[in-house]
Amino acid sequence: MSTLASTIEKPRLSVKTQTLATVFAIIGAVVLPQLFHIMGAFSGLGTSLGETFLPMHLPIILVALLAGTVPGAIAGLLSPLVSSFLTGMPAQAMLPFMMIELCAYGAFAGLLKNAKMPNIAKILTAQVAGRAIRAVAILVAVYAIGNESIQTAVIWKSVVTGIPGLVLQWSLLPLLLYRIENAKKYE
Repeated sequence: MSTLASTIEKPRLSVKTQTLATVFAIIGAVVLPQLFHIMGAFSGLGTSLGETFLPMHLPIILVALLAGTVPGAIAGLLSPLVSSFLTGMPAQAMLPFMMIELCAYGAFAGLLKNAKMPNIAKILTAQVAGRAIRAVAILVAVYAIGNESIQTAVIWKSVVTGIPGLVLQWSLLPLLLYRIENAKKYE
């Protein structure tokens, strides 16, 4: 590998580090929504805080941008399943769509990990790709498979409801990435 290429590429993480990152992302994606649900319960808003601020998405996109495609996709795929098993959320009707969406977030953000573009652009690209893939999955379930437990209106409703969560991701994730990447420089 040329000297120029080695200075541009970020070092590859070990399998152990990728595995730990995946596990911590899954834990974060299960715990963070519960904190939002607790705040919602105390404020009388119920689970709407989780639907609004999309806390499950934060650790998935973060781990993908730090550890890569495989950890991001695996954490995205498994965290809704683990959360549903442990907490009952997401509900069974939404579970497969959340798994698909978060897996897409992790895969796309991981693919952009080393891209020469601002972190905010990486996050926005992953968000658009994840929501688009989720929308396609819902449309296929409703129109091709005849799934009656979900309606297509949920596609637009979730986008509108989740705008504060998207803004939270745009503001929080670049700051976290900056802090983590700069912390490595001072070790």
